[in-house]
Amino acid sequence: MASEIAGLTQCPGCKAALEPGALVCNNCQALVHAADLEQLAARARLHEQRGEIVQARELWNRALPLLPQTSTQAEWVRTSVGRLDALTAAGAEPAARAAWVKKLGPLAPLAILLIKGKWLFALFKLKFLLSLGAFVAFYWALFGAKFGIGFAILILVHEMGHFIDIRRRGLPAEMPVFLPGLGAYVQWTALGVTARTRAFVSLAGPLAGCLGAVVCVLLWMYTGNTLWIGLASVSALLNVLNLIPVWVLDGGQTIKALNKTERIFLSCAAVLLAVGLGQPALLLVAAGAAYRVFTQDAPAAPDRGVMMYYLVVLAALGLVMAAAPPLPAHS
Repeated sequence: MASEIAGLTQCPGCKAALEPGALVCNNCQALVHAADLEQLAARARLHEQRGEIVQARELWNRALPLLPQTSTQAEWVRTSVGRLDALTAAGAEPAARAAWVKKLGPLAPLAILLIKGKWLFALFKLKFLLSLGAFVAFYWALFGAKFGIGFAILILVHEMGHFIDIRRRGLPAEMPVFLPGLGAYVQWTALGVTARTRAFVSLAGPLAGCLGAVVCVLLWMYTGNTLWIGLASVSALLNVLNLIPVWVLDGGQTIKALNKTERIFLSCAAVLLAVGLGQPALLLVAAGAAYRVFTQDAPAAPDRGVMMYYLVVLAALGLVMAAAPPLPAHS
């Protein structure tokens, strides 16, 4: 990788000049070698999935010099190296494993843990299952069994959109954790990924949520049961609110990849969608995008891919909300 061999003189994100040997940009505070770190992480995770412990450990060690040693990312990498060292010491090297373990492919690390009597994986899954159970029970008590379970499933679909997108990039992530009455989140280690990758991961949740809402619309059209359109409308609204480009919301993470011109375009497009579809909630996205025009975190270069992704998901969610029949007027 070029940036591992020769130091960069310009920040890949904001294009500011870098000091010799800099690992973090003084202007935008981004990791200088974010692209290399993302590639190294993806390759290391792929080796881990194949059970190739030595190769994975080598790649994680190559990532360490590209990170500030006091950063949380560096600490996570050191922890990963230590975990791989433990597996090696326990005899989990590919040459020492039985042939049937090799054939398991991506499931090989899980097989090794189970063979060695490691039950931490079970505890990891338990956190996901217990929080999901509490989440379902909370909304069951509030809205009844059918709506409560359906609502919880749609939130799960949204979070799994994030989880799947993160894992397919070879990045570490935990299964979703649910907070009754508040929402849910997927904890993952970004390892200095680019703003573009973070945007795609952020949009994957609303995209999955949109697909779940579309399925509910189709079930409503097929059955005539208003439960389905109710679930679709609520899910679409929550996903739209999550696309407001502020704070830690998915929209707030996504807009960091858009320059000022794109932020203006997004704001105008959201206004047009709100008027055309008759959905005032979309104006909140427009207002958030307009506010982010004046913040100092906009990159210099545009990203039309992220821009189109954002608009397509937003428009699709607006269409789902517009599909719901209007509420009857009360005299």
